[in-house]
Amino acid sequence: MATNVKENAGAWVIHHGKKLVLDSNGSAEFPAIDQAAKAATLLAKLGETSDATVPKAAVKAIATASGLNPHYELDGLLGVLQEKRLVDVSTTEVAVLGVTTRGVLGHAADLFEDASPSKYERAALAIGETASVEPVKRKDVAEEVGDTHKMTSGEVRDFLNRAEQIGFVDSEGEGDDRLLFNGNLFKRDSVQKTARVLQSLNDGEGSKVQVVREMLEQRGCVTFEEIEKILGAALFEKLRAAGLYDVNIVGNESGEHAYVTSPAAFHKFVSPMVDDCFDMAKALVSALTYGITARSSSMGRISLPSILISKLVSGREIGPATAIGMDYRVLEVNRVVALRPDAQYPSRFHMRLLKREVGLLALQVLTTGDASAESLAVLPGAPMSLYKGPEDARVAVRKKQTAMSRRRTQDVLDAVRGGGGFR
Repeated sequence: MATNVKENAGAWVIHHGKKLVLDSNGSAEFPAIDQAAKAATLLAKLGETSDATVPKAAVKAIATASGLNPHYELDGLLGVLQEKRLVDVSTTEVAVLGVTTRGVLGHAADLFEDASPSKYERAALAIGETASVEPVKRKDVAEEVGDTHKMTSGEVRDFLNRAEQIGFVDSEGEGDDRLLFNGNLFKRDSVQKTARVLQSLNDGEGSKVQVVREMLEQRGCVTFEEIEKILGAALFEKLRAAGLYDVNIVGNESGEHAYVTSPAAFHKFVSPMVDDCFDMAKALVSALTYGITARSSSMGRISLPSILISKLVSGREIGPATAIGMDYRVLEVNRVVALRPDAQYPSRFHMRLLKREVGLLALQVLTTGDASAESLAVLPGAPMSLYKGPEDARVAVRKKQTAMSRRRTQDVLDAVRGGGGFR
């Protein structure tokens, strides 16, 4: 399997694995995907750019924070990783070979293959890829799945029903003509697809979307409220549900706050499907932005972000600052950074980067236009203790859509397919 093909497969393993967590029986029906995704996600969080040794207590805490049961799942997943010689487990610690988050995707694909996946699991990865290129009619997907994976019409029907229920793909419309798609739709060929959407809208709506597009191009990141005010709630909802906008949610002591970016913001620098599968760089950009825009100088405001991130990427430690101990909690739990209190002033913290490639991606995004430091000033200034990525936010709005709203989202999907606009 070629490297890029393997990484792409691994990305779909991780994507689908996240969906299985939310389905009561999904892990039993798709065990190879479930095991590979959980093991790879654990590896991504344990690993560093260089070799690392993690105490068992910390490993259990990371597993718990990742939604794994430390009593019956953790040992099994560590055993899978040890068998692949990706970790070395002792009674007191886990040693991890140097691994990048992108490298983890290749391991995810290997772990998937080693678990003897069923034809349904192979088909699940395939339809994820198909539905991310453009919305496709269910009957066309059914024919392709049946021919490629040697399924009967009944097996195909049952498989696609479960794929939609679990969330491997979304669907809009009725019967065999309904469209299948997923949240990665605007990661590829976003300019052309957005142009088709604009053509499907009436003049007033098209003008609003164009205004928002120019804002995102200039500023990179805009508050949810500002975008909703321009588009109106109904238009914004249907475009969000189709994946035209990414909504990132950060949580802190004052509640949850949402901001909007373009799905293409991170994809200038890396392949669309293997860019930031674990949302680590997006979370790092959010956390750094607190320090750039909202912290007082007395707490450690970041005045020269490019210099600071460059120091982190080079392996040096930054600090001490009070803000470091407040703004990077999510990143510490996910082992993107390591924090330590200052010996002389315990309320101040030092920080070093554990995952260099995550820092490099954040540096590029923060200093190359799409999400410049100035544009990210919209984020709140309280400590960042929660981060929800764009897919979680998109799924949440899909669940709240009314029948009329879903019909309007299908108009967007029809336009992306080149099938016309409103009906």
